[in-house]
Amino acid sequence: MDDRQALCDAYRYLAERGLNRGCTGNLSLRHGDGFWITPSGASAARLASATLVSLDLAGESLSPGRPSSEWRLHRDIYTARPEAAAIVHTHSPHATALACLRRALPAFHYMVAIAGGPDVRCAPYALFGTEDLSAAVLAALDDRKACLLANHGLIALGADLEEAVAIAEEIEALCGQYLAACEAGEPVLLTGDEMAAVLARFATYGRAPAAEE
Repeated sequence: MDDRQALCDAYRYLAERGLNRGCTGNLSLRHGDGFWITPSGASAARLASATLVSLDLAGESLSPGRPSSEWRLHRDIYTARPEAAAIVHTHSPHATALACLRRALPAFHYMVAIAGGPDVRCAPYALFGTEDLSAAVLAALDDRKACLLANHGLIALGADLEEAVAIAEEIEALCGQYLAACEAGEPVLLTGDEMAAVLARFATYGRAPAAEE
């Protein structure tokens, strides 16, 4: 499948799953020395391969169209994180609710480790599309594959589009579970040692064993 079509399909998938609504959120996919990003004001109904915008890592447009207002955030993540090949930004309900409380997602469940650490940090608030937001998000993403954005939403990155989408989906579900647990009482958090053991297990989870010589 063409990379641009895969990006459109992922955008529609997230809308169908309720992680984005209307024109909220944006996705991008690295290609060559730049990346494809969804256009400004994109909606699942109107998005097509031809409407995606190509940018280089200097932020210069390589194709017609107006990129998402968050293009700088995507560009800065790709520049700082060479292992990232795809980025998903959502305004999904539960992640955004927790972000509006300006709270991190703690180690209440072992699957929090899917984002690469014992918690999912919440980046301080900054105006969308600004250098300040990029700086806040890059700090919150240090050694992580996802973070919340205060009063804004969620961002996730992956080695491919499938991983970035999967992380965004899982963190959204975990935020919902955490908020529900908080309504019932005080969630019991896993210890640092317990999360370290999970992270060690995740390092090889789903990978085929190395061939014996």
